[in-house]
Amino acid sequence: MEAQLNSLIDAVRQAGADGRTLRLRGGGSKDFWGQSLTGEVLDTRAYRGIVSYEPSELVVTARCGTPLADLEAALAEKGQCLAFEPPHFGEGATVGGMVAAGLSGPARATAGAVRDFVLGARFINGSGEHLTFGGQVMKNVAGYDVSRLMAGSWGTLGLITEVSLKVLPVAPAEATLMCVGLLQKTALDLLHRWGGQPLPLNASAWVRDTTAQPAADYLFVRLRGAVAAVQSATTRMTADAVAQGAQVTVMNNAEAAQDWRASGEQSLQFFDPPSPDACLWRLSVPQTAPVLDVPGLERPSQYIEWQGAQRWLWAPASAAVALRELAQSVGGHASLFRASAAHAEVDKIAGVNTPLDAVQERIQLKLQTQFDPKGVFATGRMHPL
Repeated sequence: MEAQLNSLIDAVRQAGADGRTLRLRGGGSKDFWGQSLTGEVLDTRAYRGIVSYEPSELVVTARCGTPLADLEAALAEKGQCLAFEPPHFGEGATVGGMVAAGLSGPARATAGAVRDFVLGARFINGSGEHLTFGGQVMKNVAGYDVSRLMAGSWGTLGLITEVSLKVLPVAPAEATLMCVGLLQKTALDLLHRWGGQPLPLNASAWVRDTTAQPAADYLFVRLRGAVAAVQSATTRMTADAVAQGAQVTVMNNAEAAQDWRASGEQSLQFFDPPSPDACLWRLSVPQTAPVLDVPGLERPSQYIEWQGAQRWLWAPASAAVALRELAQSVGGHASLFRASAAHAEVDKIAGVNTPLDAVQERIQLKLQTQFDPKGVFATGRMHPL
């Protein structure tokens, strides 16, 4: 693997010398996200493999080009997992891309985000230096945790070559409750109440199924933990939902697992575009934010995850200002997650992410200057250049 690593280092150094911009790419499963793709592709998949794995220490270290599916399979053999359930969004997703994207699945609200599980990382900065930060133990950092800064950086600060991650055992018990007939406000109120109690609440999802006859509201809640805790919570939470007028069913675990996987991978019916002009918007808000009423949308329903903190909806790119003002009014922000099929590049002119304020922009520019003084990774993927 030394030759593959040297090849990556040389490519970055040469790009800096030539004044070229590089776009880091693994499997390309997340190419849909961000501003218009620019820069020469630097493929990281050749630098792959699990470097070390200590199940008893709950730590695994893998190279950037390692297929995410391979890592998850190795963990599953030992009864362990990545608790934040990173989405793949297609075949070929890599470990480096997983960290760089910083995206988490259904359990994020309780298990934590990708960055919470990064113990250490090695990466190549814009000057072609191969740097190491963090380590392979739970407490190893004095000062600023640079390795976690790479999570969600989308390849704009450096090329992650290797990452050490905390892993967790698979929970001994699991149950998914399907609660039919709960309006959005009622569902959110229940989730907020449960969130303040010692319950093994692991994931949730609320959606209004407009394809059903008649249309129906569904709240799905996943419990994970000790057997006794899950059994007790199932009884208690079922009673709470029934008291609010819901019909509650405990789902088959195998079927529920497929649904939760589909939720994280956005392959559920809700994520099918309602029209060629529709964009998928992600609203990140406090869990206690109220029902967000956005009139005039193509599809009035929302898909709500993370106990109310992540809300998906379909709207045209022209709704950018209204959606961002709405999210900001409750202390959150809105981002264009998937542009429309009809005119993706035009949609992104409004900006994929909420524009940075003066302070945020100054901090971002200083970080980029420190990590990438020659602008090798300045693709403008997160914000227009």
